[in-house]
Amino acid sequence: MEFKEKSRPMTEQQNIESLLAAAVPTFSVEDAHTVARSVFGLDAVVSELSGERDRNFHLCIREAEQYVLKVSNPAEDPQVIDFQTKALLHIASVDTSLPVPRVLRTHDGETEWVLNRPGEEPRVVRVLTFLQGDPLHRVASSVALRRSIGSHLARLDLALRDFSHPAAHHELMWDLKHASSIRDLLTYIPDAAQRGLAERFLDSFEMHVLPILPRLRAQVIHNDLNPNNVLVSGDDPNRIAGIIDFGDMVHAPLVNDLAVAAAYQPTSLDRPLAGAASLVTAYNATLPLEPGEIDVLFDLIATRMVLTVGISGWRATLYPENKDYILRNNPRAWAGLQRFALLSRAEAQAYLHHACRGGN
Repeated sequence: MEFKEKSRPMTEQQNIESLLAAAVPTFSVEDAHTVARSVFGLDAVVSELSGERDRNFHLCIREAEQYVLKVSNPAEDPQVIDFQTKALLHIASVDTSLPVPRVLRTHDGETEWVLNRPGEEPRVVRVLTFLQGDPLHRVASSVALRRSIGSHLARLDLALRDFSHPAAHHELMWDLKHASSIRDLLTYIPDAAQRGLAERFLDSFEMHVLPILPRLRAQVIHNDLNPNNVLVSGDDPNRIAGIIDFGDMVHAPLVNDLAVAAAYQPTSLDRPLAGAASLVTAYNATLPLEPGEIDVLFDLIATRMVLTVGISGWRATLYPENKDYILRNNPRAWAGLQRFALLSRAEAQAYLHHACRGGN
């Protein structure tokens, strides 16, 4: 194996399908150990972590000193990776108490290192601090925890409010602005009833939301606050210990960030939006929403669920060996769509406006 530090040549922006269709890059635990030691000065015990597009490794020096080594997908635009790195540096300078990963520099003081191996595309390697905590999907949900998620997300959006980067407007299939682009992927949903349900909510998005999105407040957002990317303290079940994985960041309407997080909250038959409402209320208390944003929030939450079942269903057929990881959020999304279907759009709007005024 050959490791050389070079500047990666600029490439054209990858289209939104090519990145998600690309396989996770080949890179071994032994490779990760070599790079961690020789480039970042970390002699660590290395183990592999799950990842949808990148190859990720856990580096453990000692209990209080742990890191994540990330090897980018060859299809990833290096400017987009720089965008993610610069965002983390910006957050650390604006809100030092936000529990987000910190960037570790190389021996030479660089935030990124480029791996070049014969016959392979160059790949960017980064090391971030490893935040410890229990993934949200393993923790019992509570109103207090959902409120904590909402307030932390609002703080994160406030920290990113003045951040800009040339790659912030890159195209991403998980960006709600581009939800219409995944319509053809719904054919990968084998059940006709489920497919029809997804199409119904995508139709509603295109009718009610898409025309007004350009008029909503927009900035750089995290865009992926799913239960795998929120860590909860093992000592306090209501304290957020980490917000991780900034790989889906994009410049988009601010309310989209809240909609993504709300799409993963628990639903019930009698109160489909109750779980989302406690998160929304806390977010609104820290970063007040505008009336027009509340009007489309229900549509955006449902559309995120459609993206989940559409994109993951397609990718699971491409990479059946990674099927369990890819489909991990599908059951929750289908349950949410089925329960949302019991509400009219007007009922949902009224409920969320009431929640933002402090109602239950």
